[in-house]
Amino acid sequence: MSEASSSSAAAPAPAPAPAPALDPEAISLMAEEAPPEEITLVVKWSGKEYTVRAMGDDTLLELKRRICEYTEVLPKRQKLLYPKLILNDESVLLSSLPFKPNGKLTMIGTVEDEIFVDRPDDPEVLDDYEFFKDEVTAIKDNVLYKQKVKRRASQYKIKLLNPCRDGKRLLVLDIDYTLFDHRSPAENPLELMRPFLHEFLAAAYAEYDIMIWSATNMKWVQLKMEQLGVLSNPNYKITALLDHMAMITVHAPDKKVFDCKPLGVIWTKFPEHYNEKNTIMFDDLRRNFVMNPQNGLVIRPFKNASKNRGRDQELRKLTQYLLSIAELEDFSKLEHDGWESFMDETGKRRRRR
Repeated sequence: MSEASSSSAAAPAPAPAPAPALDPEAISLMAEEAPPEEITLVVKWSGKEYTVRAMGDDTLLELKRRICEYTEVLPKRQKLLYPKLILNDESVLLSSLPFKPNGKLTMIGTVEDEIFVDRPDDPEVLDDYEFFKDEVTAIKDNVLYKQKVKRRASQYKIKLLNPCRDGKRLLVLDIDYTLFDHRSPAENPLELMRPFLHEFLAAAYAEYDIMIWSATNMKWVQLKMEQLGVLSNPNYKITALLDHMAMITVHAPDKKVFDCKPLGVIWTKFPEHYNEKNTIMFDDLRRNFVMNPQNGLVIRPFKNASKNRGRDQELRKLTQYLLSIAELEDFSKLEHDGWESFMDETGKRRRRR
């Protein structure tokens, strides 16, 4: 009997159950049938406890974003621990996890201290230029994601640096690889600035209000823009800065999870000024405007600044495109992928006059 008891006591504990797989069709039906429930959790980190609230249709990645609000530890730096659960799948819905009310999570992670150059262990973002051509409609029309956009618009506060101007279009700009080479080493951040940045912004400002939207922390967004002289240039003004907290998480049909920048967050905040007809966004990643594909233009990424600084003409050329379309009534009818062909045809028409 004692041997049996000893053997029983030595038996290994069962491994924690992995989080259940996500079914995009099922969660879409769930969103239509009933509103998601609020989930309250207590997150322990660095000797402190934080009460974090999220919704049942939020993913684990979105929970990490909420935790970042309190701790400033970016989602990619967070490891979450909860008894008997393996929390590795960031696409899993919180409603499918057996969290207890006010259940306690432990978070392991550190606040980043590097501003301009990512850490070497950060994986390079893969080119997704062709990724969503057959999938974008299913994503942008998904009821669940539309609800997320509305909720994000109600939760996220956009602080205006300068007033919205009547009659102006809206230009939304990414930072990393769009305006700034964030990976190359440099002694001065100005060495990593994309050529013609200030000339581009000054020319665009005549017709457009300008917002900067980066998938990083707000303090970094502001610091980058200050260091590049964007917030103090006398020839133009920035309307607002947005960070990763304004983004939402979506899933491609192949079950990949990623963040994107839904312009609906801005349009909901300022409906009297901006909408799908007068907004254009520049980003080097197509997936960032998957919720608003007709309003996005994929800009060529600016990398290897020391090598390409003398020959990069992207912003100079795009200045002419922005000014050429500023008179049009509806940007959403344009095919921004063909912006260079548009400029060629515009030039031909001018020469024939």
